Amino acid sequence: MGGPHDPEDAAGPARTPEERHREHEEHDLRVLAGADFPFYAAAGGPAGRDCLAGYEVLDGRLRWVELRSGDWTSPQGPHVTVRTQRTADPADPARALPLPELEDAVEDERDRVYDQLDIDEGDGPGLTRALRGWISVDGEPCPVEIHEDVRPPGPDGTDPAGGAPAGAGGQRRGGAAAPAPAGGLPPGGVELRRVGDAAPFVSGGTAQARELAARQWRRAVPVEERELPPAAGLEAHRAVVEHGIQEAIAMEAQLCARRTGRIPRRLRGEAGAECWESAVRQQMRLASESRREAVEAVSALVNQLTWLAQRTDWLVGTAEGEAAVAESVRYTVFASEVPSLAAQLAWARLWAGGTPDGPDGAEEAWLAAWEDWRTLRRD
Repeated sequence: MGGPHDPEDAAGPARTPEERHREHEEHDLRVLAGADFPFYAAAGGPAGRDCLAGYEVLDGRLRWVELRSGDWTSPQGPHVTVRTQRTADPADPARALPLPELEDAVEDERDRVYDQLDIDEGDGPGLTRALRGWISVDGEPCPVEIHEDVRPPGPDGTDPAGGAPAGAGGQRRGGAAAPAPAGGLPPGGVELRRVGDAAPFVSGGTAQARELAARQWRRAVPVEERELPPAAGLEAHRAVVEHGIQEAIAMEAQLCARRTGRIPRRLRGEAGAECWESAVRQQMRLASESRREAVEAVSALVNQLTWLAQRTDWLVGTAEGEAAVAESVRYTVFASEVPSLAAQLAWARLWAGGTPDGPDGAEEAWLAAWEDWRTLRRD
């Protein structure tokens, strides 16, 4: 996987930021010059701020490249991101490579808006339409499939995306495919052109990286150094468990629906990091543990209950589930002899090195211990 301004640099003498930017630009230009398929960008419409958004190299060959045009700093746009992707497998030209689903292209764009602009447009599709239309590619009209997604107004009557529809179109041409997520443009209102000179996009990618780095630097205080609201009792532990379970269930639901698994935006980033940090600090205080010990204890707690939520149908939304969470938290913090002690010890063995679904039977023994606990509760 590659892309502009990768965080990993080769070891060597310290370089200035400008030297690193220049080296990245030279590398990106070499990669794009080696492409054995044409790639496209938006023409007309959104003006300025063209940039290289990313690319992937697989087995030494460029697999896809994304070029962004327009105002990427606003979800209202207008902006267009064009991903041009190889359609044939280099190892087996007769085999077609899968293309991204248009719905996923729209969600990728909403991920970008959240990650770069701190704007959450909500999870899952809004009001969608599947359309067919025409766009211009190098001046020629070409048929295109269009997926349009408009967020419904919020409770206060406002539109989270400012009234601008998000959409994506997919079009195959000459051995390459170009899904194009767009914001603030009507369906089919995109014109694509073949890119002959990638240098403006590479330099635009550097300008975008500088701007994003400046934004992140202004608000980047490590979560370990932040002042957080004081936690009361075991509330921080319960909150981090609930966060982990919601995340796991949401991912599972997406995969079951044959969609790309992605963490809901409301559970990502700062909120999740601060929720975790609050639980770790409370574990250190209540259990008299070092930070390393507390991180391990909270990790074991959250993982046990997210695994249990994924493997059973009783943990979420039931009295049994609430009791299991409460006992697991008390055991983690105070090492109490809770009624589910056998299950807690079985989990400790599994977490210490047992193999999920493995021949050692560690997972089976853990689940059986929880079933025994449920039986005793009912007796």
